Amino acid sequence: MGQKTHPIGFRVGITEGWKSRWYAPKASFGEFLVEDEKIRRFIDGKFNKQPPYAGVSKVEVERTRDEVKVTLHTARPGVVIGAKGAEVDKLKEMLEDLIDRRIGVNIIEIREPDLDAKLVGMAVAEQLRKRASFRRVMKMRCEAAMTAGAKGVKIICSGRLGGAELARTESQMLGAIPLSTLQSQVDYAITHATTTAGVIGIKVWIYRGRYGE
Repeated sequence: MGQKTHPIGFRVGITEGWKSRWYAPKASFGEFLVEDEKIRRFIDGKFNKQPPYAGVSKVEVERTRDEVKVTLHTARPGVVIGAKGAEVDKLKEMLEDLIDRRIGVNIIEIREPDLDAKLVGMAVAEQLRKRASFRRVMKMRCEAAMTAGAKGVKIICSGRLGGAELARTESQMLGAIPLSTLQSQVDYAITHATTTAGVIGIKVWIYRGRYGE
């Protein structure tokens, strides 16, 4: 049996921070947790599942007594912000309707999209939807990540690749991925590509070097 742990979950609280930062008494913990999940799903559906794709890779939620601060890490901040910040205001209103609390929205630009596992996975998924050759796409993405400064990258695609009758798994790897070294900064993400033949799962690991380098 494969003893595999989630590379980010493995490091949370040691070298990686939490994606939700708040404290709640037992009575309201469940409610807050469901709200966080609702916010994340809504943002993912709005910016990652329909055009224009904004490439939101991470959503952080912080709570103060009277406000929920939502921070979006995106490769294309212009799409999220919109003309004169109109889109942000719209998003804020939608989120406030969703969970019925006061919300503050913050946007942080991802400088190197090729070093973000989620965005790399989404780029692969986008190409697979357009029926591109999966081997070529995986190879190109791996090379792009290495060029951007990654120390290692690994992509695994599983499903009916190339519309084949039998589902299978293909992987591509460049450089090193030291998964069991806690000092190594490994980004990991799972995305899905919905093709005409079925859903293809894409896993991406990117090793960015050691923390503090």
